[in-house]
Amino acid sequence: MSGCQATSESTSTPFRDPRLPDGERVADLLARLTLDERIAMLHQFAPAVERLGLAAFRTGQEALHGVAWMGPATVFPQAVGLGATWHPELLRRIGEAVGTEVRAMRARDERVGLNVWAPVVNLLRDPRWGRNEEGYAEDPYLTSALAAAYTRGLRGDDPVRWRTAPVLKHWLAHNNETHRDTASSSVRPRVLHEYDLAAFRGAVRAGAVAGVMPAYNLVNGRPNHVSPYLREHLRTWIEQELVVCSDAGAPSNLVDSEHYFDTHEEAVAAALLAGVDSFTDHDQDASKTVERVRGALERGLIDASVVEVAVRRLLAMRCALGEFDPPTEPAESVEAAGFDTPGHRALALEAAEQAVVLLKNDGLLPLSDATAGTVAVVGPLADGCKLDWYSGSLIRRSTPREALVARLGAERVVFVEGTDTVRLRAAAGWVRVPDAEAPERAREGGPEGSLNPAHTAGRTDLPPLTVGPAPTDLALADWGGGVLTLRAPSGRYLTVAEDGFVRAAAEQPGGWVVQETFTLERHGDGHLLRHRGTGGYVCVAAEGLKVAAPDGSSEVANAKAMVAKAQAEVFTLEVVERGEDAVARTAAEATTVLVLAGNDPHINGRETEDRTTLALPAQQDRLWRAAHAANPRTALVLVSSYPYAVGEAADVLPALLWTAHGGQAAGTGLARVLFGDVSPAGRLPQTWYADEEELPDLLDYDIIASRATYLYFDGAPLFPFGHGLSYTRFAYGELSVQRTASEGEGAVLAVECEVTNAGPCDGDEVVQIYVSAPKARVPRPHRRLVAHRRVPLRQGETARLFFTVPVDEALGFWDVAHGRWTVDPGTYEIHAGASSADIRCTATIAVDGPPPAPRPVLERGLAAADFDSADGIRLVDLTKVRGDAVACADDTIGRLLFRACDFGAGARTVTVEAARAEDVEGDGAVVELHLSDGTTLASVAIPPTGDPYRYTTVGATLPTPPSGVHDLHITLRGALRLARLGFSG
Repeated sequence: MSGCQATSESTSTPFRDPRLPDGERVADLLARLTLDERIAMLHQFAPAVERLGLAAFRTGQEALHGVAWMGPATVFPQAVGLGATWHPELLRRIGEAVGTEVRAMRARDERVGLNVWAPVVNLLRDPRWGRNEEGYAEDPYLTSALAAAYTRGLRGDDPVRWRTAPVLKHWLAHNNETHRDTASSSVRPRVLHEYDLAAFRGAVRAGAVAGVMPAYNLVNGRPNHVSPYLREHLRTWIEQELVVCSDAGAPSNLVDSEHYFDTHEEAVAAALLAGVDSFTDHDQDASKTVERVRGALERGLIDASVVEVAVRRLLAMRCALGEFDPPTEPAESVEAAGFDTPGHRALALEAAEQAVVLLKNDGLLPLSDATAGTVAVVGPLADGCKLDWYSGSLIRRSTPREALVARLGAERVVFVEGTDTVRLRAAAGWVRVPDAEAPERAREGGPEGSLNPAHTAGRTDLPPLTVGPAPTDLALADWGGGVLTLRAPSGRYLTVAEDGFVRAAAEQPGGWVVQETFTLERHGDGHLLRHRGTGGYVCVAAEGLKVAAPDGSSEVANAKAMVAKAQAEVFTLEVVERGEDAVARTAAEATTVLVLAGNDPHINGRETEDRTTLALPAQQDRLWRAAHAANPRTALVLVSSYPYAVGEAADVLPALLWTAHGGQAAGTGLARVLFGDVSPAGRLPQTWYADEEELPDLLDYDIIASRATYLYFDGAPLFPFGHGLSYTRFAYGELSVQRTASEGEGAVLAVECEVTNAGPCDGDEVVQIYVSAPKARVPRPHRRLVAHRRVPLRQGETARLFFTVPVDEALGFWDVAHGRWTVDPGTYEIHAGASSADIRCTATIAVDGPPPAPRPVLERGLAAADFDSADGIRLVDLTKVRGDAVACADDTIGRLLFRACDFGAGARTVTVEAARAEDVEGDGAVVELHLSDGTTLASVAIPPTGDPYRYTTVGATLPTPPSGVHDLHITLRGALRLARLGFSG
């Protein structure tokens, strides 16, 4: 109990009695807490309550693909790699292993938390998102299915007690790092209900989720940390109490960066009223959160009952975790039974194997031990086992080179990294790395024992780089966009510690601010070497190479940067050998070449930094071209956190594979696939586009209008969603679909499909069931995944698969005209296939019913946000509490279309509810109404209201009263917010 001794008051109390219902126990404990004790529990680091024998408790333990930030643990493939397995049962077992390791690690270190912040269910809408590695898929059904499975494993099967308490990240519509804490995602109702909410909804309803974490961004102009959707949707999906934990620093952002509220007291009150229960702010210092909550109470912004509700939810979670129960097992037995077990190691290997996606194969694969000959394994990922920000520390590791050597022997494996070998000359001599032994050192924590890697300091126990008569050859890797790493012959990377000196001291690039990346800027006949972590330039000081880093205010920093640049050393770059030359030489002498290219998860695309391109880094692009020119038996293996546009490689190379960074068993898993021990069965969890020009703007969240993701993309992708090849072949039999009644749950689609392994070896097929509505009255997806199964089949084996999907879920959509989920009558197509583009069989099903009713505008009017289509608009917050309004994207002109508006016998007047904050110069703000035939109904001027949230209602007579059913076109002009329109006859 964290050293907290129970007093007489803490013994034999109802909240300690496991025979009582949890609700009674929580109520008893809550009643014993003072208001000050309750307020203190609202911070992430809740203090102990010694008089009650309560231990300290913290929300938040990272566990995305293994236990992170708490030292060595089993490391599984990145989440996007787990998504590529399309295997919920595998993810359930991985979740079980991770949850077991959380408990085992906590048995020896109470800093390990049981409230795990995982998984991430943000949809991979845009492959340029820096955190693409953290999500499962671009599809809400697949994401939700995998999240439900992983959380079930984390939670455990005990009907009452939870192994860990998983929190889903990040609520809601969060898919960009660019301006992530100030950007607003404009999410129309259809996208909200059919896409973004859907990813969370299924996982929450599955019953193994303890809560959610709001995202940094805003949705429709309102920060997610005061989102009304927490009440209106999340907490209506399940009777269980759900905890809402803020993201780190986000409560302060409500005032500091977003300027949504004037004071922190207002912000914390609004967050509590919206449903946030735990505040992750100012690291372990709870004082500011406590002060703000007290201030909100004193100002009457909230009352004590609001605090009580939040604390009750937090205590319910702690009770479910068994904190208030008597201990059942000694800590030593818990640790021994659940940490780094042989079963966990085997599971990590299985996951690495199942995550590999075979994108193309013209017969080069699988390789044979007997005939593979000499294998050249080349490229920057050939001998790496990369970790990401949310990885644990490796207990063991396997790189592709190591796995191939273990399989074939060192004499048959040749390794070339493919980096450029370079030297740097300064005015006073060559840059050199001093000879020095690097002593082993334990992993350093931050303040007060924090194991957060953001707190880890750089090494200063090694000498800085110097200049002298003899050069040191450095390995230069270009990770794209001119971002470089430089590595010394010792294997350590050049890095910069807090004292500003450049040392060869880092085992790998990493950290919240990466200190191991540089850029070379052309300057006269040489280059300036700029350190990206500080923004400063490298100069030669008396003690060695040092970065003159700008600091202070922006004006001071800019001035210092100019001075630093003027004083920066101008280096001459001498290339000793190009990486592609070394690769070509090695490839020409090998029987088979494997080019391992991809990304380092800490560089370029990562948390805080989106990608700007889908292109493979130019240096790596040259590697596969050089290898293939020297040896046609060349395969490209992409090891990356995200897709690349590699159309030329796909055209000319005989084999192409992709796998995410595969965790501790990555190399062995890949080798077993390459040599046919395992037939590949990974499937792409997101579309691979041929070019970034096919993508909409990164901040365009309207996948319907922008025609984004496999659901709406009209072009031909490089590789489609769900794509993945095998070493065997699968034949599909007839597909049958029936609509049947399900007691208590409404109608379901019963889908049957027969699949046969008709190829030369055993393998897994991923059968994918899609639905389309070819004659829909509104834009519907080309195809939408509604069910799937990964099924192992022996050579020649046939399996008959059965799927049941609720009709509403499979065929429905959000009807903006009536504000409800609906299934239109008509004919639908049900498809079974091997990908979203490889459809093997189709069946149809008819849905009867009355035709959809038009919009009853005379009775209900029109909410501006419920448009059918729009152009040049953005959705904004109607008020700071709830509701949406519409504004022009650039405050000049925007257009809305409302289809099938029923004006009955005739509408003679219109009322426009709108706000206009300022009286700006120009033509003012106007709302224009007209019909599709060009008939102008009205032009309504909106007077200034002085505040964006102060609405006025302006009426107008319609000179040409519309009657019957018409499409209504609305044009907005100027800086206004349109809330709704009303009509009367």
